[in-house]
Amino acid sequence: MVSRSFRLLLLTIASAIALASCSSAPAPAPTTSGSSSPTPAELTPVSLALSWTPNTDYTGVYVAQQKGYYAAQGIQLKILPYASTAPETLVASGAADFGFSYQAGVTYARAAGQDVVSVFAPNQKGTYAIGVAATRADITRPRDLDGKIYAGFGTPDELPLLRTIIRNDGGKGEFTNVTLDTTAYEAVSNGTADFTIPVATWDAVQAKAAGKPMKLFALTDYGFPDQYSVLIVTSGAYLTGNADVARRFVAATQQGYAFAVADPAAGAQAMVDADPNSFPNPELVAASERMLVDGGYRTDANGIVGTQQLERWTEYGEFLYRNKLLADSTGAPLTTEPDWATYFTNELMP
Repeated sequence: MVSRSFRLLLLTIASAIALASCSSAPAPAPTTSGSSSPTPAELTPVSLALSWTPNTDYTGVYVAQQKGYYAAQGIQLKILPYASTAPETLVASGAADFGFSYQAGVTYARAAGQDVVSVFAPNQKGTYAIGVAATRADITRPRDLDGKIYAGFGTPDELPLLRTIIRNDGGKGEFTNVTLDTTAYEAVSNGTADFTIPVATWDAVQAKAAGKPMKLFALTDYGFPDQYSVLIVTSGAYLTGNADVARRFVAATQQGYAFAVADPAAGAQAMVDADPNSFPNPELVAASERMLVDGGYRTDANGIVGTQQLERWTEYGEFLYRNKLLADSTGAPLTTEPDWATYFTNELMP
């Protein structure tokens, strides 16, 4: 799903430069919520834009919708399928109330002046890894990637990330980069490329199911800062006018993800039931969901889903800033490091 991030990144940067907006405001204190058992006429419409086709990043949302958690909070949720406009842009422009994103996407968008702020983290740690074919006995650690061919996706942070990890492992950080986008995984499996960056909880699971398992190197094992690979964002403008609705949306969303943590099989089944055409292999969904739970991706140290930490935002944000990957609304590199505390809020959490 790095290819998804690449498309979203290009869309986000282009839209941000063309449509710079005010920076987001902190979440205001909510007002009193509505009835716990509203009639359909009393439900408040709320829209949520997906960042890709349905996958286990979204499990909690589909669970909350199917279990009636949104309705119990007085919300009628409309899920907007992924289209040609980045969710960050939809949210900043008011075309969507909430949207799925990821830490780099939020950072690029806010740096460029878009009004987006992260309000919920479905995963507590990054799901990206460096992947090679499991059959490659000559590649046992990142420094072995020197001189090899990288099947990439074209995002600005890929090469600095890979060079950092290879050098941290004692290598030179020298390799050939070939941008292949959606065919990157196939290139690694058939040997025309040596390594890529898969999503460990989806792409790698899918590769294993197809009989082409990958050997993975976790980024954080080699001194690279962790990142939020999936987030839910809204705008400061929406929070200013709809703080209570936003708080109720986050509460229902957290309840959905917590259900999937407690019962991964039922959470996976909710995804399949919601969109069976997108999941011809239900076992893949179940395996991915189980990996997310067993691997400790979903919950923080206190067993809570959705929280965000300033340290995480700062460490990864500093990496992007130091490598001059952040640009303002004119396309010029930022000359002052952002205040990372303004890029997210935990104020809406139950």
